[in-house]
Amino acid sequence: MLSLKQSLRRINCKLIQNLHYSSVGTQTFFSFGEETHDPLYVDVPKPRRRSSERKPYPTPMTVLMKRAKEEKELRKVNPCRMLEHRPDNGLLVPELVDMAHRVYQARESLLSGIAKLIQFMPVLRCRFCFEVYIGHVGHQIRTCNGPKAGFRHAMHAWRKGGVQDVIYFPYCFHIYDRVGKPRVIHKERFNVQRLPAIVELCMQAGVDLVKYPALRRTKPVYCIEGRIVDFESQTTLSGHGDNQEPNNANFLYFTPKVKANDSGENLITSLGQLSSNNAEGLKDMGTRTLELWFEMISGAKKIMEKYTVWTCGYCPEVQVGPKGHKVRMCKASKHQSRDGMHAWQEATIDDLVGPNYVWHVRDPCGPPLNNNLKRYYGKAPAVVELCVQAGAPVPDEYRSMMRLDVVPPDIDEVDLVA
Repeated sequence: MLSLKQSLRRINCKLIQNLHYSSVGTQTFFSFGEETHDPLYVDVPKPRRRSSERKPYPTPMTVLMKRAKEEKELRKVNPCRMLEHRPDNGLLVPELVDMAHRVYQARESLLSGIAKLIQFMPVLRCRFCFEVYIGHVGHQIRTCNGPKAGFRHAMHAWRKGGVQDVIYFPYCFHIYDRVGKPRVIHKERFNVQRLPAIVELCMQAGVDLVKYPALRRTKPVYCIEGRIVDFESQTTLSGHGDNQEPNNANFLYFTPKVKANDSGENLITSLGQLSSNNAEGLKDMGTRTLELWFEMISGAKKIMEKYTVWTCGYCPEVQVGPKGHKVRMCKASKHQSRDGMHAWQEATIDDLVGPNYVWHVRDPCGPPLNNNLKRYYGKAPAVVELCVQAGAPVPDEYRSMMRLDVVPPDIDEVDLVA
């Protein structure tokens, strides 16, 4: 019979064999029992192995097929019916109107807060790729895949970055009537305005902007064999100007509550009053900016539960509305077989707001991150990393992603670590 010491040695060897460290910044931890379902455990999303690989479906395909069959059977039973559920019937969801305004205000305030923070916390980006780093001296991790990266041994060439490098908002086409004309065709691609997708989401949920008019209905529409039909008497609109309103009483063009040219400077006046030379003021600014980030993300998730957002399965294109547009502008894998059309699927919050994951730096004043120790470093969204370095407390949602529980060894101890 094996002794207790020999049994422990065998178990220890099996545990070490099950540990797997990824070279791209992701790590799969070995855990016991129900610890894998811990809601606080979040790791860096794994990138696609190949560019030709499609994004994973948020909703399983079997559920989508079952839902489509149910809708088809419903149209057969009742081919002509009035849509009752909002916002599919053209009406706003009342409980999400205030949420949309808060998300829009949080986005404007977030951009203003980031612009103030990067004046004291430097942001660097690579000249040849999209790598971003928060700190005074760029890291030495060899992950550059830009032009002539082989001549530089995959080392990054750092330069000063800006707000657009910290957070990225993809653009989409503006939909004037999301029910009557939900799609933009290829010939209209130069005539339809484009704006950040999260702004378009807030507008369809109830935010009114002067620069981007939207048609609001007060009565639901009908569905006849899958086609949206409005039996209410409509008068042809003479234009979409800011001061023009439809003559029909069944349509209501709301008075704008928020102007599109607001720069967000007046939205967080409390941050502007903080002393830039005071470390406590910088900490408060980072904490407030981090709160705005979570407010925007959580609010956008709730709105996306009712208002559909689409993304291409092969490229970063996003479209807010009941259907994706028909503009032939996809240049990703297999676009020739689709004649340049996008392969639309359900979008996630990361498609709507680009988090732009960066390496987490525990000591901003210490030595730069070493390439030989990259498997011990964690990552976080650039906004979170910027706020944490400014003094904000580390959110519980990103503790595991930052790998705060991992102690990186010294460079001369790397070969001694199992």
